[in-house]
Amino acid sequence: MLETVVLSLAEALKQLSYFGVVLALTFEFVPAELVLPLVGYWVYQGDMNLYLAILAGTVGGVCGPLTLYALGRYGGRPLVLKYGKYFLIKEKEIDAADRFFEKYGAGVAFLGRFIPGVRTAISLPCGMAKMNVWLFSIYTFVAMLPVTAIYVYLGYKLGPKWEEVGSIVSQYMQPIGIGLLLIVIIFFLFKYAKKKKQTI
Repeated sequence: MLETVVLSLAEALKQLSYFGVVLALTFEFVPAELVLPLVGYWVYQGDMNLYLAILAGTVGGVCGPLTLYALGRYGGRPLVLKYGKYFLIKEKEIDAADRFFEKYGAGVAFLGRFIPGVRTAISLPCGMAKMNVWLFSIYTFVAMLPVTAIYVYLGYKLGPKWEEVGSIVSQYMQPIGIGLLLIVIIFFLFKYAKKKKQTI
């Protein structure tokens, strides 16, 4: 049901070209995993330029999280718990994102985009912690660019079979996220060990 509504919305917004792509992804309840391969298919059909489609998808991928960031920053946890359900975010996802933010700090605005169950909700604790909005936007843009490029490019390459993109990407997204997480953990351990050595 939701998939049908999202695809109908995306098709309607297609009339607005690249701005329509940005607009569609600004609504956080719209799964980018569904919209971006469709955008890739539009590129395949010759309706859009590949690079501009990726850029529009990335900008939309920043605008969406900014709405949740604002909800967290100006509404706080009570408002987040009350209205999070309208963004299809459950309390357990908010709790997981909270723990992730407490453990890894501002870098989660980048890393969290690769972790299932944290990806969408991570914007909320960033807002509640009043993280610098420009830093949040930059981290989110840098994280969303490769993700968007993968989805759009695969949608373009698969053409009429664009609906298969989600299952292909999901196989690789989690290992990539875990790999990035391990790199960050190693970095923080190294930083901690260096700091401890300096205090001795």
